[in-house]
Amino acid sequence: MFKHLIPAILLGLALSEPTHAGGMDDLAQLDVLDGGLTKNGTYSAALRLTLPEGWKTYWRAPGDAGIPPRFDWRGSRNVESVNITWPSPEVFEQNGLQTIGYVTQLILPIEIFPARADRPIRLKGEMEFGMCKEVCIPGALKFDHNVNADAARNPTIVAALAERPYSASEARVTTASCRLSPTKDGMQITAQIAMPPAGGREVAVIEPGNPTLWSAGSSTKRSGNTLTATTELVNTKPGSFALDRSNIRITVLGQNYSVDIQGCDAG
Repeated sequence: MFKHLIPAILLGLALSEPTHAGGMDDLAQLDVLDGGLTKNGTYSAALRLTLPEGWKTYWRAPGDAGIPPRFDWRGSRNVESVNITWPSPEVFEQNGLQTIGYVTQLILPIEIFPARADRPIRLKGEMEFGMCKEVCIPGALKFDHNVNADAARNPTIVAALAERPYSASEARVTTASCRLSPTKDGMQITAQIAMPPAGGREVAVIEPGNPTLWSAGSSTKRSGNTLTATTELVNTKPGSFALDRSNIRITVLGQNYSVDIQGCDAG
């Protein structure tokens, strides 16, 4: 496991001091797209990160060697909360390491919940991210955008939302269970998911729902309509830890579609 852990730590250290706007302007561009008012009284928008041709950036669970994007919304006005929808990412293999992310462009839909419905919204903050090709470069870009309440439905945002993983019910997942067992360095999770094949090589990403826990890349195998995924969790802080199965999130990435499974039963 540590042959995967060490490269991830090294890359995380390399990305710990991001290059800010000015140094990144020639490499990456970040802008905000408006999608108008929704029927729920929230606002549809998206962050659009554009990279040079062939460069990659990471998903929220980046794999063996990478860090997820981080967002700072603290400069915003009249924003109670923001909900992010992650489009299904791609899986990359390089030098024996598996990473997960997007090539050239990331359209990240966001739903904005206003603090007050009768006040304008200003979305202001910063996105930190990593971008990789032959080398990996840390980056941080600021955004400052007055949300247009009268904007029309945005087809770019609609297309990105359509790329989200299916829910468990949409993908006809009948059961999902997790068996936990202690290891020398942490805890092993073996997840068994009853679902039809998602097509091609399936990769299951297991997120523990606890930011202090690091999840190694999982091994995945299928037998009929049962997909089994195994990974190991390591505590990044000293001491023991507890794991709540209801917070475990399993994403199955397949050739035809992806599936987002929230929580699992005892195995």
